[in-house]
Amino acid sequence: MTEPETVSARRNYTAVDIDELATRYRTWGRWGEGDERGSTNYVTPETIRAAAALVRSGRAFSLSIPFDREGPLPGRTARVNPQHIMFRHGGDLLAAGEEAMSGGFSTDDGIYMPLQAATQWDAFCHIFYKGETYNGHGPESVTSTGAAHNSITNTSVTTTGRGVLLDFPRLYGVPWLEPGDAIQDVDLARCAEHQGVQIGEGDFVIIRTGHMLRRRAEAFWGDYAAGSAPGLGVSAADYLLPRHVAGVASDTWGLDALPYESLPEVKYPLHVLFLVNAGVLIGEMWDVEPLAEACAVDGVYEFFLTAAPLMVTGAVGSPLNPIAIK
Repeated sequence: MTEPETVSARRNYTAVDIDELATRYRTWGRWGEGDERGSTNYVTPETIRAAAALVRSGRAFSLSIPFDREGPLPGRTARVNPQHIMFRHGGDLLAAGEEAMSGGFSTDDGIYMPLQAATQWDAFCHIFYKGETYNGHGPESVTSTGAAHNSITNTSVTTTGRGVLLDFPRLYGVPWLEPGDAIQDVDLARCAEHQGVQIGEGDFVIIRTGHMLRRRAEAFWGDYAAGSAPGLGVSAADYLLPRHVAGVASDTWGLDALPYESLPEVKYPLHVLFLVNAGVLIGEMWDVEPLAEACAVDGVYEFFLTAAPLMVTGAVGSPLNPIAIK
């Protein structure tokens, strides 16, 4: 069978359509009224043990971009690239003179960064839709001191398990997808079949669009942050959510295809469906290129993944360094 040349056509959704999908896939109360782990509850000791058995070669791949001043954020809002500073450095040692040179001396540093400035997870409380976030919490649940409910720290031990990479540029024989391309449910099914993988309960699905590779090839981040981008179409929810995935991540800034298929009525529709209603984590700005190369070589697109957030109390998102082990 000849593979199609590109992703399926974009679709259009109204607010009524999004509301119907939200109701269909809502998991509020499934694990109790006080639950704040959402679909990461599908991650269990059994699923982690099974994922660990996927390790064959022991090769490890970092899926994080560098946390530095050269990142993709334009700095027009409170979100800026990480700012790494040195409190004590080698120049201080030299300036301290002979006494410091003959004894012990420590260097010290710090960093200022928004928690969603680079490779990161969105917490469920990152998005509100019609005044509510996951499990029905209202705006009062996130104050100036942070989130009282649905903080990303609730998933600290439920973000390890089986990872599956879906590589769409390789499926279609192109270096990258084009901005605005919307990966639909049928595209997800086609890619999984082509790669010989099945998406299952508690999995973390990583979507490669090639958008990060494209920006690097152009040597300029440009409008990578919040600009038009390939990503998941709304119908991706119909493929992923019935399979009870724990999280979905991609190499783009926002996971959703941009422009959104639901404009002008609903912005970031998959954030509404995944975070607010289904309790599925969203990962953004994951660097999957070295992992994708390795998967293409050995033909194995599943692996052990560990992607724990930082334990920042009340955080609505977290930077991280996901590690995939094949």
